[in-house]
Amino acid sequence: MKIVIPGGTGHVGAVLERGLLAAGHRLVVLTRSPSRPHHLHWDGRTLGHWTEAIDGADAVINLAGRSVSCRYTRENLAEMLDSRVDSTRVLGEAIAAAERPPAVWLQMSTATIYAHTFDRANDEATGVIGGNEPDVPVYWSKSIDIAQAWERTLDEADTPHTRKVALRSAMVMSTDRGAVFDVLSRMALLGLGGPVAGGRQFVSWIHEADFTRAVQFLIDHGLSGPVNLAAPHPLRQKDLMRTIRRAWGGHFGLPATKWMAELGAFALRSDTELLLKSRRVIPGRLEDAGFEFEYPAWEAAADDLARRTAAERKWPLLRRPGLKAVRALTGS
Repeated sequence: MKIVIPGGTGHVGAVLERGLLAAGHRLVVLTRSPSRPHHLHWDGRTLGHWTEAIDGADAVINLAGRSVSCRYTRENLAEMLDSRVDSTRVLGEAIAAAERPPAVWLQMSTATIYAHTFDRANDEATGVIGGNEPDVPVYWSKSIDIAQAWERTLDEADTPHTRKVALRSAMVMSTDRGAVFDVLSRMALLGLGGPVAGGRQFVSWIHEADFTRAVQFLIDHGLSGPVNLAAPHPLRQKDLMRTIRRAWGGHFGLPATKWMAELGAFALRSDTELLLKSRRVIPGRLEDAGFEFEYPAWEAAADDLARRTAAERKWPLLRRPGLKAVRALTGS
């Protein structure tokens, strides 16, 4: 199967590339900085020679968009919005103009579209879209606005011969350097992986193997519209980090207050929404369609990720981290 992946050079793209190549698919990655034979240049805004790859493809998986791991300044928010809307719009134009349009277009979205909640979990049928919560910072609504504009652009694309799916993805947990699990593991081994602001907020996640399997499932099955890509058992941040610490040997995790989280996010040029928003999202449509998760619970997922990370990088899985382990993890 020929699959085109616009914006496929980030962390999620690396996960998909490994999984889809291993499954025997032929990939074309659209990127601003081609570096491999199956990469083609595009700018994410205008039509060009890259459209030839779309014509005759079996599936398109659009991952393009500026990373959300940044300070939520006016400029960064505008770039996050424009990069998502522009790339989705121009991809729709390319599909509409194709003589042999792809059968399916999987468009990246985000589980952040749902409301901040500590109570009932959000599925696709009954989930509450965020933006009007009374007890969160006003600027958090900007993330909701971006997500809705992203999905609206997909809906408005005139592609009658192509099935469209919005992938409302939770955090994809992988062994890649710089990805979420890598960052959280480093924090855990440095003793900084404790509860943040009490740790009551829910974290939705999905193991990299299940993410790739879910994408292939959606290519092969007839679902359209929004689909939550998240494991069926979200858990509180304090429990997520405790499990990561246990996977690396049961290390101490220093708790962080809200102001400490704000200071850390500022130092990392990120935003506290990524730490403090409670994302309790479950995969209603996937499970209803018969998809079975290999890693439905975080305990097994974290053990697998820690074991493989340790093997790939020769990191020690120790009962006590010690200076040697910390140096290995931090590269110091």
